[in-house]
Amino acid sequence: MRPNKIKQMWRDGKCVTLGWLSVSHGFTAEVMARQGFDALCVDLQHGTAEMKDVGPMLQAISQTDTVPVVRVAWNDPAAIMKALDLGAYAIIVPLVNTAEEAAQAVAACRYPPVGFRSNGPVRAMHYGGADYVANANDEIVVMAMIETKQGIENLEAICATPGLDAVYIGPADLSFALGMAPRADNPDPLHMATCDKIRDAAHKAGIKCVMHCAGAEFAAGAVKRGFDMVMLTSDLSCMIAGARQELQALKAKTA
Repeated sequence: MRPNKIKQMWRDGKCVTLGWLSVSHGFTAEVMARQGFDALCVDLQHGTAEMKDVGPMLQAISQTDTVPVVRVAWNDPAAIMKALDLGAYAIIVPLVNTAEEAAQAVAACRYPPVGFRSNGPVRAMHYGGADYVANANDEIVVMAMIETKQGIENLEAICATPGLDAVYIGPADLSFALGMAPRADNPDPLHMATCDKIRDAAHKAGIKCVMHCAGAEFAAGAVKRGFDMVMLTSDLSCMIAGARQELQALKAKTA
């Protein structure tokens, strides 16, 4: 089976860079995949993609060495299994509140006898290799998002879930949980301390912790703080920032 680069980098003690796809288009996915990210996530929760878009987007990503990741919209075994069958090598599950919910997410990603994933890797076998079914349990990465009051309360139990590879911090919803308005790259001391608490709990349990960032400066700080993966930017954010920068430059030069 094709090795999962995310797991390889984690074994080597390296931080993984993750890009984000909010736009549901194969060409956008291909362009982002060619920029050098270690992994790239199709967002089914808040992006414009639907499940019908996932296959073509993963095909586009797979033209490169970038690891294909999918964030499902909910902790739904059917959606998780479908994304895996289409070739996702990592699954991000949002709004995980308990160890039981984390265990359900893990089980949906693992073939029996470890989990209850149904056998039918229609595209995954072509991407991963003929021995996909025999090795998928060891290669597929499962990440549970910690972003609610209940998730924080059950943090240690969630991190101790057998088979869970990482917890993923959702900073916007985490802000809600802490009584704050969501903002990108939140520097609030309580928010920062809570993120560090999540990181420490993950590392204590022997799993990884991911920080969702909006820019390079905050992401670099997260790497220095010991996070194992940083989401750096999205296709939509880059489009907005690039267009705004050029338009403002034109206005400034022609004022």
